[in-house]
Amino acid sequence: MTVPSRLHAPARRLLAGAVLLLGACAAEPPKPEPGMALKPAAFTELAGWPGTSPSAALRAFVAGCGRIEQADPDARFGGKDFAGKLSAWQDACRQARITPTGDASAQTFFEAWFQPFAITDGGKPEGLITGYYEPVLEGSREPSERFRIPLHARPADLVTVDLGQFAEDLQGRRVAGRVENGRLVLYPDRAAIDQGALSDQQLELLWVDDPIGKFFLQIQGSGRVRLPDGTVQRIGYADQNGRLYHAIGRELVASGELSKDEVSLQTIRAWLEAHPDQAEALMWRNPSYVFFQPLPDLPDDQGAPGALGIPLTAGHSLAVDRSIWPLGAPMWLDTHLPPEVGGAPLRTLAVAQDTGGAIKGAVRADLFLGVGPTAERIAGPMKSQGRMWILLPKAAAPTS
Repeated sequence: MTVPSRLHAPARRLLAGAVLLLGACAAEPPKPEPGMALKPAAFTELAGWPGTSPSAALRAFVAGCGRIEQADPDARFGGKDFAGKLSAWQDACRQARITPTGDASAQTFFEAWFQPFAITDGGKPEGLITGYYEPVLEGSREPSERFRIPLHARPADLVTVDLGQFAEDLQGRRVAGRVENGRLVLYPDRAAIDQGALSDQQLELLWVDDPIGKFFLQIQGSGRVRLPDGTVQRIGYADQNGRLYHAIGRELVASGELSKDEVSLQTIRAWLEAHPDQAEALMWRNPSYVFFQPLPDLPDDQGAPGALGIPLTAGHSLAVDRSIWPLGAPMWLDTHLPPEVGGAPLRTLAVAQDTGGAIKGAVRADLFLGVGPTAERIAGPMKSQGRMWILLPKAAAPTS
């Protein structure tokens, strides 16, 4: 991957046009915001459909149904015209809950209740697909000579503003800072925080032994810290300082240290470890800083909660651009694994359940791949081209 930020927080309008439903003639398909388009498709057009585990995708979809079912049925899903009213999604959720377990039943459910739409952006059907994972670090609840790198909890003076509450065309956008003299100002950046800007607030949640590991933990947004007694503390995203994410891989490419094709989590980490006298300054070029919170005990095979507030499912949870796609929507992903791990096709039914500071655009997604070294080995170099489809309930999709 291009080391995308897992800054959970994190389209505006798709005008509903007429589309083909169950053999009806198609007029104009729904139009997303400028440059984007949706085209109705058949499930038979999705190479590899239904993927290796549609039942896992169904469980991921059902897990996100709680918020859908509690919402106003007459409201638009995610505030988007193209996604239809929540009532149609609530009907799909009710059916999903009573669908028998098993891959065949899950496939039948999705085909009966949903219509796929191919996504293009600027006329291009392909975009960047990356992967993310949960790192495992060594740490302690108390500082020591070894464990001296703090992971911070959310500061009490951090103010986050959901701009969508003030203007409909700003749905999915946020700013953060702190109030000084009655004005919202920028919050301290990574360099300032690392140099003690928050030390008087006693925000230290845990202490780890690897500043580079902490940096990548913040990019991923959640992880696990193995304590000296062997227990594991799971931590998740609590908030972010509001500073724009800056990919340090770009700096290494610009300076000639790495080529664009070489950039990955692994190569960036290797460069940082090989240049300890320059590593801190390079990491400071990314002013974004993530704060954490302890997570309750979760099954080992479940990821930390994403932006939707539910645990992520390896291979079936996607981070997407929340200003465009509603969280909770199922999406079909057609891409491939990185060459470093064989380059095989990767085709999966996943659910939009997360966001990311570097995840911008219609054909852009970050696939959650699991926990630990194996997931890191795949996610680190993953920067594949791929296609995406959104699945909309047939009752919500516009008709001619």
